[in-house]
Amino acid sequence: MKTGFTDPYVKNLKAPGRYTDPAVSGLNLNIKRQGGKYWVFRYLFAGKRRDLSLGSYPEITLKEARKRATACRIDLMQGKRPSTYWRNAEPVITDKPIFRDYAKECIEGKKAEWKNDKHTYQWFRTIEVFANPVIGSMHLDEINTEHILRILSPLWNKKTETATRLRGRLEWIIASAITRGLRAGSNPATWRMHLETLLPKPSKIAKVIHHPALPYKQVPEFMLELRENGCMSALALEFLILNASRSGEIIFGRRCEVGEGSIWTIPADRMKSAKEHRVPLGARSIEILQIAASLDPQSPYLFSIDGKPLSNMAMLMYLRGRHSKLTVHGFRSAFRDWAAEETSHSSEAAEKALAHTINNQTEAAYRRGDLLEPRRKLMKDWEDYCCTGSWGNVHLLATNKKAA
Repeated sequence: MKTGFTDPYVKNLKAPGRYTDPAVSGLNLNIKRQGGKYWVFRYLFAGKRRDLSLGSYPEITLKEARKRATACRIDLMQGKRPSTYWRNAEPVITDKPIFRDYAKECIEGKKAEWKNDKHTYQWFRTIEVFANPVIGSMHLDEINTEHILRILSPLWNKKTETATRLRGRLEWIIASAITRGLRAGSNPATWRMHLETLLPKPSKIAKVIHHPALPYKQVPEFMLELRENGCMSALALEFLILNASRSGEIIFGRRCEVGEGSIWTIPADRMKSAKEHRVPLGARSIEILQIAASLDPQSPYLFSIDGKPLSNMAMLMYLRGRHSKLTVHGFRSAFRDWAAEETSHSSEAAEKALAHTINNQTEAAYRRGDLLEPRRKLMKDWEDYCCTGSWGNVHLLATNKKAA
């Protein structure tokens, strides 16, 4: 017969529910669906059933939880309502938020800057799943480096990308608390000269996974496949490849964005860089837009079915049906490789065509133009290559066949 909880037993409990410790009357361990564990003392006072929080596990150990429950039991025997005596050592600040509540407030305030709801979900999800079970019930000024390590260490080597993003989110939330005067001292989630002295460098343990890309020498042949199909997804994918665009830029693209001079102007709120981006469209791109418009005349979108934009999976599903291991994003790499290895176009024009952000702030300050005319020449050569296998005086298809 079980006489009570043990440390290994409590540590290994996973299933949500309420577990009662037979050794101390009234002591319960509640496990939430999200995995958090909380000690609760259940008792009857003045004819009413009540619950008193004793703290979260593992911050409050089994030994300490039993000590607190026993003190509560003594209060009851003396006819007093149990008190949280362990909190009386210092004044209780009623408006002092716990991490769980403050993190939620921070994320709600920050989400306005994100264009994609996926980012909001990821912030909430990683904090709820990984951080809250450890520090969710703690006040912000109680969190220290050991708590952060307890959160990150299980993930660091196995899910390095997730762990590094989570660390950044924790650092931002705690930094916000410091700014608002809710905690003092240094930030325990800071990387430089702090956690970097305790955890391996992410770049040394995480493998860089590139988007699988079709080699650029095979792109012209693939473009023939797209032309032969002619469905809306194929048209959108061909347009994306010709303009080295991202899926989100294409899916919600509108016909009114294409203006004089065959310039497609993508608004800032649909760009990853949050800056307006002009795309010089070639002859085949204009032809594709005309075909798409004829298939769905009343739609405001560049590519749509019954007036509704394509789903964010439409082009990928079309691609996977023919080349199962490729990604849509990989065609941007094919364009960049072609521009670097086969042409004399400047790397600056190629990077601008991809709408890449310049990380060097000094360089970015001097390079304010969008290099539209150099990009127009570059994209014409890329369109010629995609459609015919040659551009200018360069012929590549014959070479490819010999190599094959």
